[in-house]
Parts: sequence; C-alpha cells; structure tokens
Amino acid sequence: MHEVALASSLLQLVLDNARQQGARSVRRVVVAIGTLSHVEPRALAQAFTSASMGTLAGEAELAIEEPPGSAWCFDCGDTVPLAKLGDDCPRCGGGKLVVNGGDEMRLKALEVL
Repeated sequence: MHEVALASSLLQLVLDNARQQGARSVRRVVVAIGTLSHVEPRALAQAFTSASMGTLAGEAELAIEEPPGSAWCFDCGDTVPLAKLGDDCPRCGGGKLVVNGGDEMRLKALEVL
C-alpha cells in the first residue's frame, strides 16, 4: 500500500508549509487525486489521519478532489475523457492516447490558524 508513503510525504509538505506561515494548527487540507493516479483516496485519507496524529495537522479535515481522466487522441486529434488507463478513445476507438489530465496528486490548498 503506497498510500502510507504518500500520506507521510503529504503530511511533511503540509507541516513544512504550516510552519513557514507561523501556523499554530492546520484546519483543512485540500488535495487533488486524479482518477488515473493509481492512488486510492480512502486509503490515503486513512493513512493521513493516522500519520497526522499529534502534529499541527492532527485535527485537520482532509478534502479530496478527484479530477477526471483525459487524454489527447492522435487518431481523432481531440482531447477525450478517459475512464481508465489502457482504454481506447471513446470517440473514434483509436488506441494512440497520451494522458493529459487526471493522473496528478497535488496539494491544492491549506487552511491554517
């Protein structure tokens, strides 16, 4: 389960940012986890909750946004929605796709006190 390592890295990023801002506590953390990212949002949330106990982020709400997948299709020359990696183009059935969205994991916002 790589979500434990990801949660630890996310927590470190959150704590570093909170300390730079002189925060006493972290109230809310917003992350984007794309549907093509190979990250299980619920597992990440559980791991983050466990990892953050006793830290500035111990009481923080973790809000997870899940941007949909998208890809550029070389066959039809358009950006198309992509439900999962390995799928063919939903418009033309072509298989030459390059993912251009929904594969990210990104810290979007941090609310601190």
